[in-house]
Amino acid sequence: MKFPKARVLFTATSLALLAMSGISQAEAAPVHNIVLVHGAFVTGAGWKPVYDILVKDGYHVSIAEHPLTSFSDDVTAVKRIIAMQDGPTILVGHSYGGAIITEAGNEPAVSGLVYIAAHALDKGETEVGNGKLYPNATKAVKKTADGFLYLDPAFYPADFAADLPKAQAEFEANSQALTAASVFSVPAENPAWKTKPSWYAVAKSDRIINPDLERMYAARAHSHTIEIDGASHSVYESHPKEVAALIEQAANHALDGK
Repeated sequence: MKFPKARVLFTATSLALLAMSGISQAEAAPVHNIVLVHGAFVTGAGWKPVYDILVKDGYHVSIAEHPLTSFSDDVTAVKRIIAMQDGPTILVGHSYGGAIITEAGNEPAVSGLVYIAAHALDKGETEVGNGKLYPNATKAVKKTADGFLYLDPAFYPADFAADLPKAQAEFEANSQALTAASVFSVPAENPAWKTKPSWYAVAKSDRIINPDLERMYAARAHSHTIEIDGASHSVYESHPKEVAALIEQAANHALDGK
């Protein structure tokens, strides 16, 4: 059966519009995969409260358990987890984990970055250098003979986890993951936040990273930012609802760049 030319043109146009509509709908769909990256002195276990919320809400959540032995080792470990995802991924970093996602976030699968009281370094910057510009409030950092850092357990609850139950904070103080001192002096090379959308949670009572440094990071990266009252450096454990909500906001808007 032959259609008039006008009708053929209309049909082809309609199909094209439908196809474009399908692509738009696919791009607007939330990101399903979330990778959580812990910071120094802790393990991925601290993400459990946030993990539980995200999984309940239907997300596929992976926790990168990187070794804290060198910056390159840690970035490689996180990239390995990113490679295991089946599509676009939101990369979340706490504290030193922010430095890791700033580098690993350049992987093509990463659609957005979420910084939780974390370092979002610019090219050439180090955590040590920025910490001198914005000094923190802790004096608890100690160093082993072989070059690993930890926080004096006597000061850990007040400095790292003031808003956690005392017994939990004391347990974490005595189960620290010692961290190679060298990781804090590695200059950033190619910050992913310059090309990908980011979100940031400032912990307003943080004694490990100066909250003003966190604000600087967030403002410079044009991150979608929240500030959490009374939050210690352990904000991801003490305020999991707020943190999970920010991550879900990123998952819902990373693909449209908002």
